[in-house]
Amino acid sequence: MRIEVRLFANLAAFLPPHGRDGVAEFEIPDGSTVADVTRQLGIPPDLARVVLVNGRDAGSEAPLAPRDVVTIFPPLAGGSPSLVAVALGRLL
Repeated sequence: MRIEVRLFANLAAFLPPHGRDGVAEFEIPDGSTVADVTRQLGIPPDLARVVLVNGRDAGSEAPLAPRDVVTIFPPLAGGSPSLVAVALGRLL
């Protein structure tokens, strides 16, 4: 199945060569999870990150479906909750 991955900030370094502007499409096996994708990208499991699948918070064991959009970025710190929500809205 095909998914889209979007990587931001320091995580963009893990984007494969065929990716562009922080975005890449992947063909992954049915039944794959967020953890499978991050492992395929080479993102260390202990590297702090926030993961969204189709704009919703997702854990590492979240299953993926065809045409899902997986967005990964470093944790945000500081600021008010409303400013964090605005920042997240701009990432999506």
